[in-house]
Amino acid sequence: MSSYFHFYNVSSVKEVYSSFAHGEHLKPEKNTTDRPSLKKVLSLLGPIYFRHRIRLLLGLVALLAVNFLQLTIPRILKTGVDSLSNGAATQSSLLNLAFLICGIGVVATLLRFSWRYLIIGFSRHLERDLRKKIFSHVMLMDGSFFSKYSTGSIMAHGSNDLSAVQMACGMGMVAAIDALVMSIAAVFFMLNIHVGLTLTALLPLPVLALATRFLTGSMHRRFDRVQEQFSGLTEFARSSISSIRLIKAYTLEKSQAKCFALLGRKYVDSSIRVAVIQGLLFPIATLVGSSGMLLVLYFGGRLVILESISMGDFVAFITYLYMLIWPMMAVGWVANLSQRGVTSLRRIHLLLSEKSQLLPGKEESQPKNTFFELRQLSFTYPRSKRRILENITLSLTPEILGITGPTGCGKTTLCQLLARMYPVPNQTLFFGETDVNALSVESVQKHISFVSQETMLFSNNLRENICFGRPDASMERIIHAAKAAAIHEEILSFPEGYESMIGEKGVTLSGGQRSRVALARALLCDRPILIIDDGLADVDTETEQKIMENIAPWLKDKTVIWVSQRIKQLARTDRVLVLEDGKISDIGPYDELMQHNSFLAEISRRQHLRGKHNHA
Repeated sequence: MSSYFHFYNVSSVKEVYSSFAHGEHLKPEKNTTDRPSLKKVLSLLGPIYFRHRIRLLLGLVALLAVNFLQLTIPRILKTGVDSLSNGAATQSSLLNLAFLICGIGVVATLLRFSWRYLIIGFSRHLERDLRKKIFSHVMLMDGSFFSKYSTGSIMAHGSNDLSAVQMACGMGMVAAIDALVMSIAAVFFMLNIHVGLTLTALLPLPVLALATRFLTGSMHRRFDRVQEQFSGLTEFARSSISSIRLIKAYTLEKSQAKCFALLGRKYVDSSIRVAVIQGLLFPIATLVGSSGMLLVLYFGGRLVILESISMGDFVAFITYLYMLIWPMMAVGWVANLSQRGVTSLRRIHLLLSEKSQLLPGKEESQPKNTFFELRQLSFTYPRSKRRILENITLSLTPEILGITGPTGCGKTTLCQLLARMYPVPNQTLFFGETDVNALSVESVQKHISFVSQETMLFSNNLRENICFGRPDASMERIIHAAKAAAIHEEILSFPEGYESMIGEKGVTLSGGQRSRVALARALLCDRPILIIDDGLADVDTETEQKIMENIAPWLKDKTVIWVSQRIKQLARTDRVLVLEDGKISDIGPYDELMQHNSFLAEISRRQHLRGKHNHA
């Protein structure tokens, strides 16, 4: 059962709302004393920039060419206005200047399309490469990572955060370069016309610099909060939709909607706080530019009257100042995009900095055989104080080993450790006489088929779900595995047979059908080790018996770890191991344990009584 709904059993709805509203259950633990430097964060982008350097270089050349063409237009206007003032203008000369400006506009349009295609296109490539990097990294993580990062948080990193980085490296980078080049060039031409007038026009700029520094100082914190709340919102929506049947069963639709609305309001409030800064930056930049224009109109007009500058110089100066307004406005926009981008990139960097606690081992190392041996294996989950397994010593050779015990005794944990989902101490778990920490995770896992307690199916057809571990399997082998799992006949009853779509997590199937599809998938892989963690709990006793008979040939010469609480399943094993409080309390043949083990005797008695009651 999802952890979200557990709250409803132990807390009031208000407490649940509070937990979600503050995102306490979704935030990964952060080490605030080890915040990555900007240089380290930007190192994520270095290889991508280098890979697309030619594309970027051509885009920058096109961008600079556009800027150069724009800067020539005021010079052309100056020539035309001065010729009009001097009486030297002719219809032909003015027409030539008009055609020249039109030609420049056409060329600038083509170049503007080119830099947009090259640079904005690059930002999409960067987004793709980072998304691929995030996905590949997540695929290699162990169980500890997924207990720290929720699905919604990971999805937010791959959507909202990536979008912010893409904008910063696309339009943000373009705006920054464009603003820098245009402002330097425009100021240079303005100084060339009149130094004093230029200094007068730039007088309001310190106000913009101070305002930008003050406002962007809190942008990082506010936007980081927005991204965290978006992660919480995403995770809550994902969990609610995937558990919609449970929600309806407990009639919690309205409660969930209220909780989602509360999360939405918190997210919007935080977003508005960010928008306040954005809303101030643009008007301030416009005010500074307009103030400079006002000063130029007054003092520049006096210079024209005094004939210190020509009318053409005045028009050109006004045009250059107008061009300078865009860089002034871009300061706020670039500051906003860069702060968002850096904040999101830092979050992505922290995610990618997470290391799997599973030791990498040596890829070239291969086990001598496929036997497991446990030597005083103990295990405690990360950030937990309770020891789950303690001093487990066990040899697992080709046999069927049944594992049983009270709820919470460590059965599932043991299965997950054998499947290499969590790290183990050195010299405590051996595979093929080699310490598993000296082997690559893949070299161990490729020998194991795993039917987990929680059945996982994909939103695909039944055939693809069964052959997930062996995509190249023939249809004949798929059917053979399905028959062994006693699911073939039911698959044929579906309208499209093996091509029938089963929905997310197999929502169109019953619990027993999902279990049998998962079992067929594991059998099809035909690996030397098979771990079944209570995989037939949802199957009725009649079908259970049929499955046990069907899969007997599949289990020959294999090491099978069969976790179950059902006596009929345990009776078919070679040995039974009883776990209690994380320790082996008993182990031996089923018949022998039934003579003296109180736990086995009790569950046998209860199941026998339940069987008699059902039969009656």
